[in-house]
Amino acid sequence: MVSNGSSQYPAPVGGASLLLTFKGPRNTILIIGGDVLAASRAFAALEAGMQVIILARGLVCDELRWRADQQQVNLTDWDMLPSVSTSLLPSAPEESLSAFLAENPSISLICITIHTVDTPALARICHAHNIPVNVTDHPALCDFSFASTHRFADPSTGGQSALQVGVTTNGEGCRLAGRVRREIVSMLPKDIAGAVRQVGKLRRLAKNADDEVGECEEGEDSSVTTPNRPVPGWRSSTTESKDESSRRRMKWVAQVSEYWAITRLASMSEDDMKLILSGDSPQTTSPCSVQVPNESSLHNLTLLPPPKKGRILLVGSGPGHPSLLTIATHNALTKHADLVLSDKLVPAAVLALIPETVEVRIARKFPGNAEGAQSEMMDAAVEAARRGLTVVRLKQGDPVVYGRAGEEVLFFRAHGFEPLVVPGVSSALAAPIFAGIPVTQRGVAESVVVCTGVGRQGKEVKLPGYERSRTVLILMGVARIAQVVDAMIRNDSDSREGLQNSERRREGRPYPRNTPIAIIERGSMPDQRVVASTLGDICEALDIAGEQRPPGMMVVGWAVLALQGAGDTSVLEEGEERDEERIRKWLGGCRWVMREGIDQGWADV
Repeated sequence: MVSNGSSQYPAPVGGASLLLTFKGPRNTILIIGGDVLAASRAFAALEAGMQVIILARGLVCDELRWRADQQQVNLTDWDMLPSVSTSLLPSAPEESLSAFLAENPSISLICITIHTVDTPALARICHAHNIPVNVTDHPALCDFSFASTHRFADPSTGGQSALQVGVTTNGEGCRLAGRVRREIVSMLPKDIAGAVRQVGKLRRLAKNADDEVGECEEGEDSSVTTPNRPVPGWRSSTTESKDESSRRRMKWVAQVSEYWAITRLASMSEDDMKLILSGDSPQTTSPCSVQVPNESSLHNLTLLPPPKKGRILLVGSGPGHPSLLTIATHNALTKHADLVLSDKLVPAAVLALIPETVEVRIARKFPGNAEGAQSEMMDAAVEAARRGLTVVRLKQGDPVVYGRAGEEVLFFRAHGFEPLVVPGVSSALAAPIFAGIPVTQRGVAESVVVCTGVGRQGKEVKLPGYERSRTVLILMGVARIAQVVDAMIRNDSDSREGLQNSERRREGRPYPRNTPIAIIERGSMPDQRVVASTLGDICEALDIAGEQRPPGMMVVGWAVLALQGAGDTSVLEEGEERDEERIRKWLGGCRWVMREGIDQGWADV
């Protein structure tokens, strides 16, 4: 700061840029180059309403040719420019450019994207004509630079909004500028574009729809440096001139823009706008100025708040153990939910986290009523959201991994609600870990496939064929494990009818009967049970285990034994010759093994 008598003024510090915005057909930009970057610069100029001239030599990218065909840009071939040389030799590029600029005085900006030995000379010609120029990768030749910009989409209209943000590091870090821009965009409210749209409408109403909207952005009035100044009160139309009325209204627009929440601005109705500009609202005394009769301010303008809009969250509850809930799911259940619509397989330990003040409904799904229960849940969610409630549709595992979330998203969207889908830890990946099974393992399993054992409305599904290096995870279907195993191991090559039957249920080679399989029931819960055997013996093992414990899943492949005991990670190296020995070692000479419960360490976690 420097002192000037009794006042202090900031001392200018170099290294910054004068940030301006250019728009409108009165500005013409000349882009010298025909590459993709030139096309990008042309598009940005077109969005600003500018006239665009492309001066290129040789190859021109497809986008620029298309825009020229659409008469969006004026494409000029450099080699077709008239020669200004008096000799038999062709004109130098800078001479041709100088003549072109003299013939086109409307050009106000120039952008050079080509890289040739003539580039510095071309920039000097631009400087000689007093036209600001940007030269790609030559900051010393540039009079201006392009900021890293983002234009916000308006969700309400589906198009682009008037709001843009731009970031510049003044040549210190172009890639970093892009990252800063992304960070800024991600932190702004999602309805920021709607707020700009509604404030624009309010501003046009304040200035009268027939008047040309000015370009003053900050404070809405160049003479107003702060919106805290008192706003003159309402006068009768016989004592207030049109200019005075317009200025008063614009000051009100400035105060609304400054003090109202973004969400409230975005939801302004026409009635709200008329009330703001009428001056008839109660509590319009300025709280930050000396009291003058009838002075008005919108700092605390009393308007009825917009009705609370309901919302729907499609939330995954994870495999079952409460500690595997994501923070987002935990917050949805404990802080935001007014109503929880839960699938019946969500364990009680998760439901116990929901406050007692929140209503919880459990889906009434039973064999033969799955579709009816699904429709009942979706209808209930829409009905509650229409009443302004926050509805949490709670699903086991991850909502989009065989959780029917997709059809619910489309249903809710069709009824006016865009649901927020909150991922959950999928039981397909988590439950095997609780059973000590890695779904992929170097030397054992190089890929993994997730599929269902039950088709829509109970129909059979086609299972993947056998690949030694692959783990197959089958969700649901434990209740019909006999059919699943039969489809996997059946080899009906001797029977044409049998071959066709197996091909309908399996895509690829049959599985060897000694392929390891594990049935994991109630994965991650204290009463988890794992029954492990081979495809040839698993059905009998499950019968011996007794009553099933849904939900259950199957893990098929050599990864089942990879980490058991001393471990076995040489399956792919050694081939099939040692498979029988490998199975005997894994099962300890038995035909199957069973394990109850989960690691005690989870009690501490």
